[in-house]
Amino acid sequence: MNDPYVFGQIAATNSLSDIYVTGGRPLLALNLISFPKKGLPREILKRILEGGLSKIKEAGALLVGGHSVDDPEPKYGLAVVGIAHPEKIITTKGARAGDLLYLTKPLGTGILATAFKGGFFNEESPIYQKIIELMTELNKVPSELMLEVGLTTATDITGFGLIGHALEMASASEKKLIFYFKRIPYLKEALHFVKQGIIPEGDYDNLNYCETLVKFHPQIGAAEKFILADAQTSGGILLACPREKKEFFEKRAIEKGFYSLYLVGEVTEGPPSLEILP
Repeated sequence: MNDPYVFGQIAATNSLSDIYVTGGRPLLALNLISFPKKGLPREILKRILEGGLSKIKEAGALLVGGHSVDDPEPKYGLAVVGIAHPEKIITTKGARAGDLLYLTKPLGTGILATAFKGGFFNEESPIYQKIIELMTELNKVPSELMLEVGLTTATDITGFGLIGHALEMASASEKKLIFYFKRIPYLKEALHFVKQGIIPEGDYDNLNYCETLVKFHPQIGAAEKFILADAQTSGGILLACPREKKEFFEKRAIEKGFYSLYLVGEVTEGPPSLEILP
């Protein structure tokens, strides 16, 4: 992203997600930044840090310091300390046969970020505004929902894409996960760019790594596979919800004003693997 403030927001949101997905509450954050002593205006550094601070404050955490390194390429992130009840920590282990799978953000931001860097649309485009909105949305509300309902199994969707992180859950839980592609939310523009050959290199790696453990229905084409393998920056949460808690979970989400909750699949008995149906 060209805007240093937005860059800082996205990096901070991504860092905070690691606490939220465990059912934790962020308490403290340290800035970790690489920036050149010469060559770039200090105003850029200032705006990156301001963007990060805005998200730290939104999370209700405190910025307590940081570390900086002289580096020709700017890099930024947070080291976050949070707190969680020791008996309520959410992990990738524990999904049970019959559980329902929900996703909290649409896929495709990695593909669209690549298209943006390639000059296929600019910052005035509605597509740009949408991906920024998604990548700067904290996973705070779904984290609170999971705790309130008593869910125990989840993972955030980041660099390995949906299928990569879903396989982590399948492996840890020793279960098979079934997804229905028509239910999976994704940004339609991302599918358009994939069909034009605009695909991040990491998505090829993700797909190659996962493909032997994923059974794709013949109706799932190559473009759709890349949507499922797309690396997300500050992506949503994939969570397993027992069927008996479905009604309460969805009711509480609506009551909290959280409408980005998509029922995308289910957990079944079987060797750790995925099956993608139309």
